[in-house]
Amino acid sequence: MQKLIFFSFFFLFGSIEAKEEYFLTLRYDEVNLRQGPGKDYPIKIFYKKKFLPVKVQDSSDNFRKIKDHENNSGWIHISQLSKKKAAIVNNGDLIMFKNSTIYSNPVVILKEGRLVLVDKCKIDWCKVKSGGFKGWIKSESLWGLF
Repeated sequence: MQKLIFFSFFFLFGSIEAKEEYFLTLRYDEVNLRQGPGKDYPIKIFYKKKFLPVKVQDSSDNFRKIKDHENNSGWIHISQLSKKKAAIVNNGDLIMFKNSTIYSNPVVILKEGRLVLVDKCKIDWCKVKSGGFKGWIKSESLWGLF
C-alpha cells in the first residue's frame, strides 16, 4: 500500500516539474547572451542574426536559458525572443522544391548553416523562404523545429 501511495505521489508531482523544451527565435538583429539570468551577469555572446532559432531549456523570472545550433548556452531576456518560426539547414546541402515532393521542380540548393523562415509544416515537409526563394524542404534536415 505504501508503494502505491509513493508511486502515485511521484507520478502526480513528478510530471508537474518536468520541463518541456521548445524553440523560439531572436527578435532583433542584436541580442546579448548572458552567463546568468539577469542584466548584472556578463555578456557571453553577442548575436547578430535576427530570427536565429534557439532551444529554450529553462526559465527564471523574465529570462530564458537557451541553447543554439552550435551548443552555446546562456540566458536571454524574454523581450529579445519571438515565437516566429525559423530553422537552420544542418545536414549538408539541401534542395528546395516547388512542391512538397521530390518529384517537383527544384528551386534552389541551400547550403548547410542557411537560415530559413518557416511558413508551415506538413508531415515531413516545411514550406520556407530564404534569400528571395520560396519552396518546400524536408523537415528532417532542419534544426529549430519539433
